Amino acid sequence: MLPTDHQVVDSYEPIKRQQVAAKTIPIEFTNAGHAGMDIGIETVAHFANALKDARTIIWNGPMGVFEEPPFDQGTIGIARAVADAADRGATVIVGGGDSVAAITQAGLADRITHISTGGGATLEFLAGEELPGVAALNDKDEG
Repeated sequence: MLPTDHQVVDSYEPIKRQQVAAKTIPIEFTNAGHAGMDIGIETVAHFANALKDARTIIWNGPMGVFEEPPFDQGTIGIARAVADAADRGATVIVGGGDSVAAITQAGLADRITHISTGGGATLEFLAGEELPGVAALNDKDEG
């Protein structure tokens, strides 16, 4: 699934932290002059609807520049959707420092099944890859 709309700005310079005028537009109207900052309300609803019947959700990475309101709304919307899914019995795994910060910022961390700040390591583990730290522990046990 891909976003159908998103919040954009005409210019964005995070170092200046200037106030920028955001607008929500359909994805197909995006051009080279826009900087995408967050998913739009339509996309949040679309993704949340897709998560309603999920039994397992793995979330790695925020939806936008969640550290700077108002570009946190897409991420917070998805955080609520995954927390609601967990409340319905889904297994929800949130991986990655930014994702953990977002779920914590939204006040929903206590509703999530498993949280790991190691996003890449979480994905590698779930893919069945050997993790160097675990391998080192296993080697120590053998020798």
